[in-house]
Amino acid sequence: MQIVFIHGAGCTADVWDAQRPGFADATFYALPGHGRPGAPDSIGAFADALLADLSGDSILIGHSMGGAIALECALRGDSRVRALVMLSSGAKLRVGPAIFSALESDFEAASAAVPRYFFAEPTTGRMEQATRAMRAVGQAQTIRDFRACDAFDRIEQLGRVAVPLLALVGDKDVMTPPKFSLALADRVPEGQARILEGAGHLAMVERPDETNAALHAFVDQLHS
Repeated sequence: MQIVFIHGAGCTADVWDAQRPGFADATFYALPGHGRPGAPDSIGAFADALLADLSGDSILIGHSMGGAIALECALRGDSRVRALVMLSSGAKLRVGPAIFSALESDFEAASAAVPRYFFAEPTTGRMEQATRAMRAVGQAQTIRDFRACDAFDRIEQLGRVAVPLLALVGDKDVMTPPKFSLALADRVPEGQARILEGAGHLAMVERPDETNAALHAFVDQLHS
């Protein structure tokens, strides 16, 4: 099975740089509007694009909005989707009005300020990397991303997820707190949750070794 990493809102596939060495054969998928043509404005539209590009049986690993996209793909019953990892994600992803106001009124300032919520320890280097990514995606698509997240709600359908699911989250994630992942594990028949200590929303950046170990353990479990 191929492993497909799916980045989140206002990000690019570069957010997975710390995972590339440990998953050399994986696909690090660039969503439309994020370094490739397209302007999707819903989780469903992103899922359409991903499913069109899947080449075979896949384990989908999605961060935040990417996790919602992975979940949407699984709920469609596509037999190629064999397992899910939802990292710092949830079945409902409401976004505060203040974020939209900031992104719409002064994108340059917002792109420098919003990333502070992505990290338990917002160092200058991490903040600058996240800001560069958001600016590369651009104002219009970043807003579309967050609007797509805000409209997403699949809580009532979680019982229909028919594949194994790992919900992975940092204990200091303020954007998608651990309760979101615990709800996934509770409602998905083959769901499980794991909490990473000392990690914020971009857990794969802050705690790459722990994230990679959890991902490898889940993949190995699928093959056992």
